[in-house]
Amino acid sequence: MNILLANPRGFCAGVDRAIDIVNRALDLFDPPIYVRHEVVHNQFVVDTLRNRGAIFVEELDEIPDDNIVIFSAHGVSKAVRKEADRRQLKVFDATCPLVTKVHMEVIRYCKSGQDLILIGHHGHPEVEGTLGQWDRLNGQSDIYLVDSVEEAAQVEIKQPEHVAYATQTTLSLDDTKDIIYELRRRFPKIKGPKHDDICYATQNRQMAVRDLASQCDLVLVVGSVNSSNSNRLAELAERQGVKSFLIDGAKDIDDAWFEGVSNIGLTAGASAPEKLVRDVIEKIQQLHPEAQLKDLAGEPENMVFALPKELRLVHKN
Repeated sequence: MNILLANPRGFCAGVDRAIDIVNRALDLFDPPIYVRHEVVHNQFVVDTLRNRGAIFVEELDEIPDDNIVIFSAHGVSKAVRKEADRRQLKVFDATCPLVTKVHMEVIRYCKSGQDLILIGHHGHPEVEGTLGQWDRLNGQSDIYLVDSVEEAAQVEIKQPEHVAYATQTTLSLDDTKDIIYELRRRFPKIKGPKHDDICYATQNRQMAVRDLASQCDLVLVVGSVNSSNSNRLAELAERQGVKSFLIDGAKDIDDAWFEGVSNIGLTAGASAPEKLVRDVIEKIQQLHPEAQLKDLAGEPENMVFALPKELRLVHKN
């Protein structure tokens, strides 16, 4: 039996930055430190930060005035920012810079008076934050959300001759390509971003899983069930014809999965720490001591996102 490790896997630069922001705030300031929404979608990460003293809330009205709040990596709407200002909350923004780039695109399209179609998953916090960048002031233009080819085929917009699209950063490359194809078929003058909105880490991990699945009988994806990018990895492996399981960690492993399996593929979503991957390897090797570990080659990642200036400059008294 072989355990094949996908590369790249696990934390991306945006996730690293978001977690560092929470840890830095916990180091520098007296509690309580509030975080709006899970800072990243991984239960182990959230539990670890909660154990350090972070308090996770869903809405700002759960936070007393004049406290510190950290916005999650998924970003927030303009309304949330205005409410934080009104409440005089001290904000540290952990929004991934690649999500912020999409927000800037949305604001630009809004100001230009174009309609905008956002490709993304209904109810996902990144999508809610991105939709919330739109100002419905003039009544002329609007923003629309589509989640599938079927929705793209049915969406009715005000200005079919004056429309653009943007996307959530953690989507499936294949699904998004099909949706964009349908939008271009229906709206030949539609404009898109100069560069793909789907982030480099999502793309790299999807390409790595495609390669991994071609060599495996089974693929395990380490990631939480509410992690969009982790779900896309498991779905991609299944589409390659390989049975795949999304697991939070070693405790979720069922030895029955390995019956008749020679090559196990292992990867992790962009919000899953390497520790969980190592725990899974250890569990498999406990069950099957003969299992050999093999690291696959992959796209190198050297991206680093700086912390907010306030956290870089401030020192604890």
